[in-house]
Amino acid sequence: MVENAKKLKKQKLGLRDKLPVELQEQYSSRIIKHVLEMDLFKRAATVFVYVDFRSEVKTQSLINTMFSLGKKVVVPVTLLDERDLLPVQIRNLESDLVPGYASILEPVESIRITNYISPESIDIIFLPGSVFDESGGRMGYGGGFYDRFVSGKAPQAHRVGLCYELQMVQKAPLQDHDERMDTIVTEKRIIQSSRES
Repeated sequence: MVENAKKLKKQKLGLRDKLPVELQEQYSSRIIKHVLEMDLFKRAATVFVYVDFRSEVKTQSLINTMFSLGKKVVVPVTLLDERDLLPVQIRNLESDLVPGYASILEPVESIRITNYISPESIDIIFLPGSVFDESGGRMGYGGGFYDRFVSGKAPQAHRVGLCYELQMVQKAPLQDHDERMDTIVTEKRIIQSSRES
């Protein structure tokens, strides 16, 4: 099971990395358009979102749109030793972020305490991942940071996985710690699911 999972992750991430940048941009903007049309998103006040890295669905235009809509935009700091995520509010993409763990952009040191946001106040969490399936399953990258955060710190938040259609499978070989999504958004569709399935 674990070997299958590793193989599948590698295969899907390989396909995602091979996607031409123009298509990544094009698909990402379709995905963000779907997100902006979701009632749930329109109602949300505090939104936790990853800052895209490498070939992930691009989120920076979504972040800028959220600033203009007056939403509280929260992005993670990766706490390597604790294997956890620290939710910090940002107000500006340029001045509030610096390269952190694995060169992923994260909030600058100076705002991590002052702009800390309580996980209980988060309405929506946008998650990246390697593989997603039709019943809301998500496979991450292997660290378990998001799984721990959504289950332990912010179980009330609506979980939205963002991925390209090429990352979808019928049924992913999930492990016990893999948390399910409530919604998955690709460039082609919005998949609603139930965490219990």
